[in-house]
Amino acid sequence: MPLFFHRKREPLTPPPGFGIGDVRTESSICTGETTIGFYDPAAGKLLCAVVARTPADIDTFYASYGWQRPEK
Repeated sequence: MPLFFHRKREPLTPPPGFGIGDVRTESSICTGETTIGFYDPAAGKLLCAVVARTPADIDTFYASYGWQRPEK
């Protein structure tokens, strides 16, 4: 039986000038699909946006940057 070794990955780097306070989720009014990313107010859109189907996906997004999901 093969053994798989997983090395710890380095956290991702957020876009320049963005931090944990710039993370926002948006939901489509048509499909209900939720995306999470860094909100750029100048452009009015999310940067580095990914689809979040479950709350665990949101936790994974924060963890990929080495952050803990903030409490509401």
